[in-house]
Amino acid sequence: MSHHDDFAGEPIPGLPAHLPEGEEIKWQGRPDPAALARRVLHRNKVAIYFALLAAWRVLAGVYDGLSAGLIAGQVLWALCLGAAALIILTVIAGAMARTTVYTVTNKRVVMRIGVALPVTFNFPFSQITSADLARTDKSSGTVALSLSEHSKVSWAVLWPHARPWKLRHPQPAIRAVADIDTVAGHIIDGLRAHHGADSAAMTTSGANAETQTTTPERGQPTAQPIGALQTKGA
Repeated sequence: MSHHDDFAGEPIPGLPAHLPEGEEIKWQGRPDPAALARRVLHRNKVAIYFALLAAWRVLAGVYDGLSAGLIAGQVLWALCLGAAALIILTVIAGAMARTTVYTVTNKRVVMRIGVALPVTFNFPFSQITSADLARTDKSSGTVALSLSEHSKVSWAVLWPHARPWKLRHPQPAIRAVADIDTVAGHIIDGLRAHHGADSAAMTTSGANAETQTTTPERGQPTAQPIGALQTKGA
């Protein structure tokens, strides 16, 4: 049985070249495939749709006076279609997660994405004007990056690693990752280092978090619940 290495040829998994002197990896990770299936490919909504379709076939069959056997056949067909759709979405989400590596260094955010055609995006902190965190539960979520005006990137090429519906000004997104507080902490450290110690404000929000705004001092731990990370004047 052959084994294909998605990262063959990369000196460091997820990075196209060795890091230059003075740059170091702070965090690496990839999306959770189950979370991608639910929140990006809307697997749960698809399941609900086919469940409603099966229920409608029952009601329509009874109303039309069809036999129980014929109704059961129609319901089974709808459920089989639904199961096939869910399997396909699950496989796609797994492939997306397997071929994705997010890297946060002390200089930039790197996204190695793409199932059929892998591509690597580099987003230096000097080009990131703000970052917004969308928490899905206590420990996981998504961080979207707002880029400076001269930074051009295609939403279609980024998808699904982009903030939804931000088509005119695409925002790259570290999507559906666990331990999101650690990721957010490293990003706020990078923004603070490149935009000034007092330029990054943290607002807590999301699941089980009260809303508040703080301005971290240099050296203060940043791996804490964060709802939005912004640089003043962005």
